[in-house]
Amino acid sequence: MSEHKRKKKKSSKLLIFVKILFVLFLLILLVTISGLTAYYALTRDLPGIDALKDYRPSIASRVYDANDELLEEFFLEDRKIIPISEVPDLVKYAFVAAEDSRFYQHKGFDPVSIFRAMFKNVEAGKIVQGGSTITQQVAKMMYLTPERKYIRKFKEAVLSYRIDRYLTKDEILYLYLNQIYMGHGTYGIESASIGYFGKSTKDLTLPEAAMLAGLPKAPTTYSPFFYFDRAKQRQTYVLNRMMAEGFITREQMDTAVAATLKLKRAAPKDRFAGHFVEMVRRYVQEKYGTDILYKEGLSIYTTLDSSAQKAARDALMKGLTEMEEREKYQKGLVQGALYCMDVKTGAIIAMVGGRDFEKSEFNRTTQSRRQPGSAFKPLIYTAAFDKGMTPSTRVVDSPIVFEDRSQEDGVWKPRNFDGKFLGPITLRKALVQSRNVVTVKILQDIGIDYATSYATNMGITSPLVRNFSLALGSSGVTLQELVRAYAVLGNAGKKVKPYFIRKIVDRTGNVFEETKVQPEQVIDPRIAFITTHVMQEVVESGTGQRVKSIGRPVAGKTGTTNDTRDAWFIGFTPSLIAGVWVGFDQERSLGRQEVGGRAAAPIWLYFMEEVLKDKPVEEFPVPEGVVFVKVDQQTGAPTQGTGSEAVYETFLENAMPEKKEDNLTEETEELFR
Repeated sequence: MSEHKRKKKKSSKLLIFVKILFVLFLLILLVTISGLTAYYALTRDLPGIDALKDYRPSIASRVYDANDELLEEFFLEDRKIIPISEVPDLVKYAFVAAEDSRFYQHKGFDPVSIFRAMFKNVEAGKIVQGGSTITQQVAKMMYLTPERKYIRKFKEAVLSYRIDRYLTKDEILYLYLNQIYMGHGTYGIESASIGYFGKSTKDLTLPEAAMLAGLPKAPTTYSPFFYFDRAKQRQTYVLNRMMAEGFITREQMDTAVAATLKLKRAAPKDRFAGHFVEMVRRYVQEKYGTDILYKEGLSIYTTLDSSAQKAARDALMKGLTEMEEREKYQKGLVQGALYCMDVKTGAIIAMVGGRDFEKSEFNRTTQSRRQPGSAFKPLIYTAAFDKGMTPSTRVVDSPIVFEDRSQEDGVWKPRNFDGKFLGPITLRKALVQSRNVVTVKILQDIGIDYATSYATNMGITSPLVRNFSLALGSSGVTLQELVRAYAVLGNAGKKVKPYFIRKIVDRTGNVFEETKVQPEQVIDPRIAFITTHVMQEVVESGTGQRVKSIGRPVAGKTGTTNDTRDAWFIGFTPSLIAGVWVGFDQERSLGRQEVGGRAAAPIWLYFMEEVLKDKPVEEFPVPEGVVFVKVDQQTGAPTQGTGSEAVYETFLENAMPEKKEDNLTEETEELFR
């Protein structure tokens, strides 16, 4: 072969080789571009991981009572955050051994584990093993869906690598241990530790930590509450893994395996403040939204006194049970409510909105408007005192008739509970004995508009009827309204707004709101005292004397509506006021004898005896400008007498009586003798 042919052949081979190299280059370039394109396509929508430094998981909002004791929690996920610095090493090692033994060596994802899982899946013909590292589980929990697809696994690996570069191993464990689901509604190690063992994570023993570390794989399957034997087997596996990885010695493992576990499943919560807590929940949700309430870990500090609340619940149930036994009711039908607040601040101390919150969430202290009957009278009398009348002013207790087209005979004839008329009677006696006709005549004298305006000023917000039946409590009001209005009398004429939240703080310590008490002077403190002084005799010798046994100064008033459908008692000391209502939800008679003094007053007494048992006795302070004058109980005129008919009455300093406080003629008096 000529030299020329040899050179030509050599050149041809070189050309072919170059072409092959070029094609290979193109293929490599194409594969690279395709790979990069695919990588970009698959990862371009992956989220940034910088937010992991500011981890804000969904955590429970907690409601506290007046003594900062936990009342209730609101959550979508029962999670309590614990700093990684408070998690013992043995707890961390237990989870690492169980879930990702090479956690401290790999860079976020572990190829060995991934390929092992891949072969297992190919062999099974389906995905049966994940091979996820702890970091991958964090990526999945924080960013990805739980679907079992290879594309998702690829994204998970990429994110895990990024997370491992961005965070320390302890920071990754912090996310994992606080985010992971642990069964029975608990999320994170701290809630699980409390839920299973009744203690904080920092107090866990080695066998307890190993038991918890076995849960994430299958929380229900390995629940020690449901399947203790399985849970014990899983705990033993975790302890073996810990020993194999050098986290514990064989002796520690053997001791932990043999240790007896004391599970402490949380007892069902005593919903002793169900209506109050529900009021708190609704308020926060309406004001700040559902996400804030259930996810942002608010600390909600309330005014409720838990011991007083339990006393209120017990008192109500005792009183209702006694009534059921007296009247032979079907048990559980008669309802009641008790509402207590601080006279001077308006802080709600106790609230029982019904006999069983689990059966009825309807709050009968704030949502139910019922006729207050005679319990409305103190507001009418206070208005009368403010308009110039005094407790010694006399009004004739005698029949009176009003035109009323709603009645069959076209007239309304108010009558007294006992059906009798007593003739000339002082306002003191009329209120103490709860005389209906006298109260109607007082209202007639002072005017309906004046009386309704006065009641509204004292705190009644419900619409009030514009006729003379107002005097007898014909307008429906809530228990809360009535208690608030009475509190004006006990607070020297100052009105306060009832409140139930002291402060709300978010997870960072930012104060959302804080209540500042702002009393408003709405009536003359002297007038408030005069009414209070008369109402003390209601307890001493009138319709409220069932509570006299409490043995301390109390002002109060009973209330009973037509056909005894509603029974009330509102009473207060200088510091505390409480009101009780009893009745059926579907209005019907409680029984002829079940008046306010019999049906409601005992409940008030049971409650206040318990709440005040360790409190000092308080006297109602006498404001400047009030004087005491000895008067005749029958005539209301000043007297020098010393008999039982002579009493000290209260008057404004500039309006002391010099003679009988009425214009009744001798003939009128003679008529009723």
